[in-house]
Amino acid sequence: METTHENVSVHKLNGKEKLSYGFGNLAANLLITTANAFITYFYIEQVGIAAAAVGTMLFLARFFDGVTDLGMGVLVDKTDTKIGKARPWLKWMAIPYGIAIVLLFSSPNLGETGNIIYGFITYVLAVGFIYTAATVPYNAMIGTMTMDPVERGHLSTIRTAFGYSGAWLVNVITLPLVAFYGGGSSGWTFMAITYAIVAIVLWYLNFSNTKERITDSDAAGTKITKVPIKLGLKTLLTNKYWLLIIGVMFISFVNAGISGVNPFYAQYILGNALYVGAMGTAQFVPIILMMFVVGPLMNYISKRNLVIIGACITIASRFFIYLIDPTNLTVVLIGIVIGSIGTAPMLASSFAMLGDTVDYGELKSGVRTEGLAYSAATFGEKVGSGFGGMVLGLVLGAAGYIGGQATQTEAAMNSIVGVFILIPIIFDIIAIVLMYFYDLDKKHAEILKELEEKKNA
Repeated sequence: METTHENVSVHKLNGKEKLSYGFGNLAANLLITTANAFITYFYIEQVGIAAAAVGTMLFLARFFDGVTDLGMGVLVDKTDTKIGKARPWLKWMAIPYGIAIVLLFSSPNLGETGNIIYGFITYVLAVGFIYTAATVPYNAMIGTMTMDPVERGHLSTIRTAFGYSGAWLVNVITLPLVAFYGGGSSGWTFMAITYAIVAIVLWYLNFSNTKERITDSDAAGTKITKVPIKLGLKTLLTNKYWLLIIGVMFISFVNAGISGVNPFYAQYILGNALYVGAMGTAQFVPIILMMFVVGPLMNYISKRNLVIIGACITIASRFFIYLIDPTNLTVVLIGIVIGSIGTAPMLASSFAMLGDTVDYGELKSGVRTEGLAYSAATFGEKVGSGFGGMVLGLVLGAAGYIGGQATQTEAAMNSIVGVFILIPIIFDIIAIVLMYFYDLDKKHAEILKELEEKKNA
């Protein structure tokens, strides 16, 4: 692979390439959002696994993620082909990705213990391995397609818009699609087959219409085809800005995992499980529309300040629901819309900010580690969502929730409200504290200038 570290000004991307890059996150959400939003509901209500067992299972599955995400990051950084180090993985993993979705939402009726074992294995395979192998290189491409911070912001915005379009569709059509296919176990499986076919096509389109322009090099432009793991980890763990962004991303994905409470909230607090579609629309459509606003706002407000403002809005939305009427559908939908407006800046900014931290790390250490840097983002996504799912399962189990019952105890009902409204407030406050210490936006232009000067020296 020829070493290139082109001037930032030539890293402009056309609309087709940006659009195709967005397809990848649409495909990603056909697995991860379906898992986050419905796997707990599927395991408890369809497969018949106890709520506490589901929470524990999702938590234990997270122990595999540290190894798989780190390993995938290393593989990406060591991959050396004529078409890049990250992009080839999209082609290689497209079909396995589709198979993983189908396995995840199949229930072969193996008995109580057998169902738990099957669920654990397929969840680890789908989320811990296959999802990682596709999304770590996909995420890293923000850093390898361009060094232009504005173009990175556009890629991150488009990525978020497509991802949340997929998340919205998943929340709106999954249960109706299961019903369309006849419900029961076969309904869930045919729903998964549908998502699998679409995901495979999207991954291939993403691969075909994008290009990597930034190869592994040190600050002086000298090629480094293989970054030693020890050096890569040291570079990341001494990068204070990378640590802060990873923390914020982890929190955002914890809240995504906690959103698995929505089907329960719709069924038991609002009185109709199908309201989950309306909740999904209220949650994701504002995020998608906000992508047209957040991108231009980045020209006037720093990404760091956008995240802080957004978190404050999200906190206010939760109090709005809690203080007015958490059992009123209209109040809940209005609150969700307000919260989604606040969530959008964090989602749109975080991956662009992660790319900026890679530039900072290159200036300080002399090496670029997109693979490892973005593998940790995927690790944070899965651990965060898994942690959110664990919290949901354990809280419901501790409160005495029993799957398949027409009514639940008062304690179980209160636990659903608590997970939906109060717990996210705590994590948003932590995100604000972390962002208070992030000031890389002020320094990034100078960092790019220094990198260019070192290359030309």
